[in-house]
Amino acid sequence: MNTARNAHDDSGTLLAVSSLTKRFGGLVALHDVSFSTITHRVTSIVGPNGAGKTTLFNLISGVIRPDEGKVVFNGADVSGWQPHQLAGAGLARTFQNVQLFPNLNALENVMVGRVCRTSSSVLDTLLMLPGERRERRARAERAEEMLELVGIADKRLSFPKELPYGDQKRLEIARALATEPKLLILDEPTQGMVAREANGIVKLMGDLTARNLTILLIEHNMNVVMSASDKVIVLNFGEKIAEGTPAQVRADPHVIEAYLGAEA
Repeated sequence: MNTARNAHDDSGTLLAVSSLTKRFGGLVALHDVSFSTITHRVTSIVGPNGAGKTTLFNLISGVIRPDEGKVVFNGADVSGWQPHQLAGAGLARTFQNVQLFPNLNALENVMVGRVCRTSSSVLDTLLMLPGERRERRARAERAEEMLELVGIADKRLSFPKELPYGDQKRLEIARALATEPKLLILDEPTQGMVAREANGIVKLMGDLTARNLTILLIEHNMNVVMSASDKVIVLNFGEKIAEGTPAQVRADPHVIEAYLGAEA
């Protein structure tokens, strides 16, 4: 394991979910799920298709509201908070399907992420007042730093459609980082990537936790999960069936059955 990560102070819990339940009509998509993240580490959520992973992420990030249970982030009960409120509190996420602004270049896409950390009003922007100009310069500088961090600074003037899919994923991560999150939620960050690109994302996650960022990850690539995670939560049919280190989870018979099916 990365020795830089071992040097962290991991006291306290940044995110804790308790008995989260979500129903869609008669379908129980998530039932009584509880877990917590490890501060400055990578916690992964895995499970077969339809296990409830995306529903869980949407509940945590404020896209949908829980029917039961609560989400506690940085000591506050944020159950039902709106996404923009959570962003202001320090929670940022990416999406399984890349969601970028097609008419903005890479630098401008990342600058959008800084909006929750600026104080200029719409009027300040329209009038181009000195304070707004200073903030715009600061947003651009911060965006440049984030593009450098994720490894695509040389493509800052490219539009999303001009970027390879892997770089689009990195750009979305850069935009999320521009919000200055305490918790970064990554939804399938290596989807559609070849092994070399996926390994680059694993390294990036290590770099981010070394910067005291906490990461919550959904990922189907089990090589990525096993190499990047400090803790793994396994869902199946909307319920948590296992929790532990990657080695513990990999050897759990309930997990083996969920992925491979019970023996005849």
